[in-house]
Amino acid sequence: MKILIKNARISDPLSPHNGQTTDLLIDNGIISRIGPEAGSGQNPDSVVTAEGLVVSPGWMDVFAHFADPGYEFKETLESGAAAAAAGGYTDVMVIPNTLPAIHNKASVEYIVHKSQPLPVTIHPIGAITRNTEGKELAEMYDMKWSGAVAFSDGLNCVQSSGLLVKALQYVKAFDGVIIQLPEDKSVNPPGLINEGIISTQLGLPGKPAMAEELVVERDISLAEYTGSNIHLTGISTKKSADYIRTGKTSGIPVSCSVTPYHLYFCDEDMTTYNTNLKVNPPLRTPQDREALKTAILDGTVDCLASHHLPHEFDSKVIEFEYARFGMCGLETAYSVLKAAVPDISTERCVELLATNPRKIFGLDPATIREGNTACLTLFQPEAAWTFSTAHSKSKSVNTPFDGMTFKGKITGTINRGRLTRT
Repeated sequence: MKILIKNARISDPLSPHNGQTTDLLIDNGIISRIGPEAGSGQNPDSVVTAEGLVVSPGWMDVFAHFADPGYEFKETLESGAAAAAAGGYTDVMVIPNTLPAIHNKASVEYIVHKSQPLPVTIHPIGAITRNTEGKELAEMYDMKWSGAVAFSDGLNCVQSSGLLVKALQYVKAFDGVIIQLPEDKSVNPPGLINEGIISTQLGLPGKPAMAEELVVERDISLAEYTGSNIHLTGISTKKSADYIRTGKTSGIPVSCSVTPYHLYFCDEDMTTYNTNLKVNPPLRTPQDREALKTAILDGTVDCLASHHLPHEFDSKVIEFEYARFGMCGLETAYSVLKAAVPDISTERCVELLATNPRKIFGLDPATIREGNTACLTLFQPEAAWTFSTAHSKSKSVNTPFDGMTFKGKITGTINRGRLTRT
C-alpha cells in the first residue's frame, strides 16, 4: 500500500528534514521518499493533504487503562486503540490494573498478542507486585523479556519504601523503569478532592497535597540511592514539580509526566460537583496549575500522560462520594494541552508526546528518514474542531470536554503499514 502525504511540515528534531515543508511517500510501511515530488509517477492508494499539516514521529502515551482483561464493559484493547488513534497516538502504554492483573509472563503476552492486528502498538506495563497489592515482587524479569516496557502498580502507588528499593534494584539489571503514581494512602484515605478552601466550602473530605509530595520526595531519594530510573506520573502540585526539578539538577535519574486535565482545570471547577472532574491525584489550586504550566515550558515535565481511565455510566452518574476516580483522555489530550498552554510550540508538543516518551522507555525514536519504518502522527495545530462524545471511539464517555471546541486537530496516524484517518 502506498500513502502520499502532501505539503506537510516535518517536526522531528532527529530528522535531517526537520522544519521542511515537503511530501512523503510511504510504501508498504516504509518511508521510501521525502521531497517535493515524492509521489511523482507512483499512483498512491491514499493521499493525505490538509491546510497547515504537520507530520511528526508517532505519539506515545505513557499511562492509560484499557481495562482488558476483566473490565471489558469499560474498555477493550480494540476500543482503546481506536480512541488512541483518534487522539493521534501510535503507541500506548497500558497499566496493569486488570483482572487478572498484568503481573506475569502470560498476562503480558496476552496483551502483546491480542493487540497485534490493531492500528496502535500497545505496550503492557508489568506490575511491580503480585496483583498490584504492594506485598511481594512480581515476576519482572520474565515480563520484561515477554514485552513489558516498564513496571508499575498503576493506580496503586507502592507504599513500602523497602519494597520499592528492591524493585528499583531489580530492574537496574536490565535498565528498566519504575512508574509511580505518587500518593501516600495513609494521609486522609477518604479524601475526594483537593484539601483546601474549596473542599471546605463544598463539605467534601480533602486529599492534601502533602500525600503526593511525601511520596515524590521519597521516591526521588530512593532513585538516587539505587541509581535506578523512576518516572513519576500525574504530578499535580508546585512542590512536586520543584522536587523533580531539583532532583534532575542533581543528576538523579528521575522523569515525570502530567495529565492534560491538571493543566486545564483546578479545584475551583469542582463547585458543580461534576463527577467527571473527580480524578486522582485531584485537581489542585490555580497556583499549582500555573506551576505545572511553567514546568511544561521549562522542560521539568518530560511527557504528557493521558491517564485515560474509562468508566461505564453507573460508575460516574451517581452521588459524588461514590463515583469512581478518572476520566477519558486520549482523544482530547493534544487539544487540551494546546488550550491550557496556548504559548506552547509545536516542537515542544512533539517532545512531550513523541520524542521524550520513547527515549525514557527505551523505544526506537521513529525518526522521519528515508528507509525507516513509518510511525507517524499527522495533525493541524491551527485547525479548530469540536469534540463530541456521540462520535467518541471509546466505550466510555466519562469526560468533561463533551461539546467543547478546541484548536489543534488530529488528521490521522500511520502505523503498522496502515493509515488511520480521524
